[in-house]
Amino acid sequence: MIIELLTVAAGEAAPQNQFGFMEAMEQGGAIAWAIFTVLVIMSVGSFYILFTKLLEQRKINSQYQQVRGQFWKANSLKDGSTKLDKNSAWRQLVDDALAADEKHGKMTDTMEAHDWLHGSLQRSEDSINAKLAGGLPFLASVGATAPFIGLLGTVIGIYRALINIGLAGSASIDKVAGPVGEALIMTAIGLLVAVPAVLAYNWLQSRNRRIAEKLSSFSTDLLANINSNGAIRPTVMTATSAKTASTAAKAPAAKPTTTTTTVKK
Repeated sequence: MIIELLTVAAGEAAPQNQFGFMEAMEQGGAIAWAIFTVLVIMSVGSFYILFTKLLEQRKINSQYQQVRGQFWKANSLKDGSTKLDKNSAWRQLVDDALAADEKHGKMTDTMEAHDWLHGSLQRSEDSINAKLAGGLPFLASVGATAPFIGLLGTVIGIYRALINIGLAGSASIDKVAGPVGEALIMTAIGLLVAVPAVLAYNWLQSRNRRIAEKLSSFSTDLLANINSNGAIRPTVMTATSAKTASTAAKAPAAKPTTTTTTVKK
């Protein structure tokens, strides 16, 4: 009976170790809080760029439907440009093409119109693609550096834990597991910040490449239309014509009719 009472008293008197995220941050001090703040800023910035770029890409893709459905139905490029949004990438290409065509008439050298227009449209495409790529280097930097920033917090946390263990003079598992495990939290946070940033970067890059292909195709059509004085323009497929063409393609071919003739003897 006395032994049991002594055991209970010893258990109550033993210090209780408190483990958790807040305890780990308090033990890490100002350095741990600074690293955690940097990681939070990186994460917020990554998601902000992700959502803003998605909205920007979605806007350009939706405006492309106006190009296919309305722009090429106009009598001229100037009339077609009025049907496009003023701040759209497609309107910028049309305006730049018309401005380049007008300036070429004022040039006194023998530079061909094709080369001049092609270079002007290429510069316009590059400016649009550069705008679409804005912010993506930040995602790449976050994906590359966030794990190492978290690892820095882990190294500092383990260093502090080992110092405290050395001062206490005890290296038992309960003294080592808690502080070291808490220090590893910073590495986990760094990975949680880096992985979404890398995925967002690759996804946005692939979408930008598809938009760049549409811009290049539209520029080629503009160049052909200007050089041919409006004679060449892409075929515009409306929803009704596309449905009719699809139905005609799926319809079975008509069987040839055979006629029999009788020969009188």
